Amino acid sequence: MVMNQEDIKKIIPHRDPFLLVDEVLELDSVTNKIVALKHVREEEYYFKGHFPGRPIMPGVLIVESLAQAGAIALLSKEEFKGKYALFAGIKDCRFRRQVLPGDTIRLEVELVKIRGPVGYGVGKAYVGDELAVNVDMTFAIG
Repeated sequence: MVMNQEDIKKIIPHRDPFLLVDEVLELDSVTNKIVALKHVREEEYYFKGHFPGRPIMPGVLIVESLAQAGAIALLSKEEFKGKYALFAGIKDCRFRRQVLPGDTIRLEVELVKIRGPVGYGVGKAYVGDELAVNVDMTFAIG
C-alpha cells in the first residue's frame, strides 16, 4: 500500500461519508497512473435506499470514486499540491457491471493530458477482472 485513508485526506478534501477511496496501491508520477481500492461495505449509507432488498452501488458513485483517484494522482504532483481538483466533465461513460456489497473496486486512472489548470483522465473500475465502469474525465485545478 502506498497510501491509506489518512494519507489520502492530506491530498484531497473529501471526508466520510463521501470519501470513496480507501487506499492507494500504486502512484506513478512518471506515467501519471494511479491504482486505488474502494471496499464496498454492506453498511454504506446509500444501500438503504438504492435499492431496499437488492443493494447496488450507484453508478455515479463509482464514477466519483474514479474522479477522487484521479484527483489524488493530479494533486500529488508538486505543481498542484495544496490545490483542489474539481470535476469539469464526463465523456463516454459506460456502466458494464453492477457493484454489490462486499465487492472491492480496483480504480485505475491515467492522466493523459495536463494543460495549465485542466487535466484529462481515463478511468476504469474493475471488480476482480471484470470491467464495471469506464469513463473519460476532465478536471479543473483551482
